[in-house]
Amino acid sequence: MAASEQFRVHEVGDTYWRVVFENGPVNLIDPDTVEQLADLVTRIEGAPELTVVVFESANPDYFMAHWDFLSDPARVAAMAIGPTGLPAYVDNFIRLSRVPPLTVSSIHGRVRAAGSEFVLATDIRFAGDRAVLGQFEVGVGSVPGGGAMARLARLVGRGRALEILLGADDVPAARAAEYGYVNRVLPDAELDAFVDAFARRVAGFDRTAVRTTKHLVDAGSLPDSNDEFASGMKAFFQTSGRPENADRVKRLFALGLQQPDGIERDLGGRLVE
Repeated sequence: MAASEQFRVHEVGDTYWRVVFENGPVNLIDPDTVEQLADLVTRIEGAPELTVVVFESANPDYFMAHWDFLSDPARVAAMAIGPTGLPAYVDNFIRLSRVPPLTVSSIHGRVRAAGSEFVLATDIRFAGDRAVLGQFEVGVGSVPGGGAMARLARLVGRGRALEILLGADDVPAARAAEYGYVNRVLPDAELDAFVDAFARRVAGFDRTAVRTTKHLVDAGSLPDSNDEFASGMKAFFQTSGRPENADRVKRLFALGLQQPDGIERDLGGRLVE
């Protein structure tokens, strides 16, 4: 059976697209997400008039919860190497960060781990005041694999990156903005209109000027090589799924992991019960 469409593209115009993510009750990232995101990035790369892409969620409580712990890791490991020469999962995020159009995440609700790595790969992150971000992987015995170390250290500084990554706790929207994890926080009810107005403003500017300016900012702010991402992905494969951490994950599932009204609502705070 064909997988359901997780990324719905609304072409507001030639220069402005809105992409809505939807995958289950908490918007998990899974192998189908990886394959569909690769296709979406290729589509964005091949849209010559496109100036701005906004990413949003169909679920107001979960932008992207995290990786699906029940998915088949062998399927991801077996995916073809991407154009960057790296595994498909991290290849997607590298390519997304380098697409010519400006990319904007409009964050309602929770976005952790793999979801956080997705929004970190976009150029701008605006969040509602109820949003929660985080990288909890260390709390379940894994190393983040999608570039969180490389991107967070550049955004928030070394000390705060280590606080987020090794503390493995939830980061409320206000603190995320204070640290530079997100650009700014708006009242949740005002976020969509603000992001739409911002996107339309940029989409109305000269496309060449927007794309060239972004390219030059990228040159001074993104990692110089893919080695940082490759080492993180390698560490993820080496550390995830180890038997010594099975009880940690089992306890989380007993508390309602991957269920909309379970531990997902306060995951960072309940990792160490």
